[in-house]
Amino acid sequence: MKKIFLTIATAALFSVNVFAGDGGKKVDGGAASYAVQQAFASDFASATNTVWTVTKNCQKVDFLIDGVKKTAFYTLAGDFLGTTQTVSYKAIPAKSQKMIADSYKGYTADNVIVYQANEALNNDIEPTSYFVDLKNDKHEILVRVANSGNVEFFKQVK
Repeated sequence: MKKIFLTIATAALFSVNVFAGDGGKKVDGGAASYAVQQAFASDFASATNTVWTVTKNCQKVDFLIDGVKKTAFYTLAGDFLGTTQTVSYKAIPAKSQKMIADSYKGYTADNVIVYQANEALNNDIEPTSYFVDLKNDKHEILVRVANSGNVEFFKQVK
């Protein structure tokens, strides 16, 4: 489950800029399982502009709801994992912003993705996590901001 979560977080960050950059198969319907499509239609009835991508790790759908672009993730077995969306850097707690400024001097925050996990599937995951893409002249890293405000290194991107 942790591997799937890590894959989702990484994919979510990059799906904002490069859709299906992981070699996923873009489809509008068809390749995603029927059960997942039906569950999605029930959970997000007012969603529009749906684009499905199926990878070796998950099924995801990019969509608009109430004017907000989101992505929902499902396991290959059809379990709902959670949703992501791009948010402003100001959406993360002020305490976390200060921790990032102190710990990552010289880095600039780029994209911020909020991940809303399905706690019913895995209660070991925090319900809300933010992933902040930080860049400087030489490096790009991803840090995770927990709902509690703690900041932890997540992944070296470049």
